[in-house]
Amino acid sequence: MIGHALHLNLDDAWRNEPFGLPVVEAREWGPQLRFSAPPRLIDQFYREFQSRLAPFLLYGSGDFHHLSALWIRRVAQPLIVVSFDNHPDWDIRPPKWCCGGWINRALELPHVRHVSVWGCGNFECWWPHQIFGNRHAERIGTLEVHPWADDRSMKDRQRQGAILRDNWREHFEQFLRSLGGTNTYVTIDLDCLCAQEAVTNWESGRFSIADLEWALGKLRESSQILGGDICGAYSKPEYARFKQRFAAEFDHPKIQLPSSDQIRAINFKALQNLWPPLTGTL
Repeated sequence: MIGHALHLNLDDAWRNEPFGLPVVEAREWGPQLRFSAPPRLIDQFYREFQSRLAPFLLYGSGDFHHLSALWIRRVAQPLIVVSFDNHPDWDIRPPKWCCGGWINRALELPHVRHVSVWGCGNFECWWPHQIFGNRHAERIGTLEVHPWADDRSMKDRQRQGAILRDNWREHFEQFLRSLGGTNTYVTIDLDCLCAQEAVTNWESGRFSIADLEWALGKLRESSQILGGDICGAYSKPEYARFKQRFAAEFDHPKIQLPSSDQIRAINFKALQNLWPPLTGTL
């Protein structure tokens, strides 16, 4: 019988996790799926694991965030996807299944009415890099992206969806009022958190744990969260294919890592604070 939540272990990013979550082992798939994967492998993986998954999933590095489109695929009801992420993950370039473009796979699902991404702090939302993003979905209103603009020009601050530290909660509450009780799916990539509060394989964001606790509480007041996931904890990269490794190593930032014990302690603290409000197990 499938429970309410579980840990899908792709890369040992989480071990001895709290909450006594049941574990589904998939480490043999980790190197094949990390960063990107051909559609045939995605389909094969989904066929093998779809019947063993739960509405709420804890899984590995943000290098696997494209799998969230598979988790959302399993939800039978119309919904809005809410993503907290330091990256918009809206890239329209190949490969089709890649952690940097999974939002487009979610938008292709017939039951996904809208996707809302919060907390983007990297360069992808700004000129000229935004030309590779799904601006069409933004223009027609099926996708909204909310990048931090505190360190941008006044012109950039007028960008559709731009948020500041001083006003992001106001913008988020406006978004919640637009939900009208619509069902939601919530995905959290820990790289949306500041460097002191999460250690990931990517650049750090600007949210605090307290920010996300507040946002999750407001979401639960405004909608029914049908499912959700948390990914983004650091894990040592392992790849199955040369092109996959080359593209991933080119795309990843060079980051300074604390000790493995520090990494685990920092990320467990984030998980302990965010998992209960996400899953409704307060």
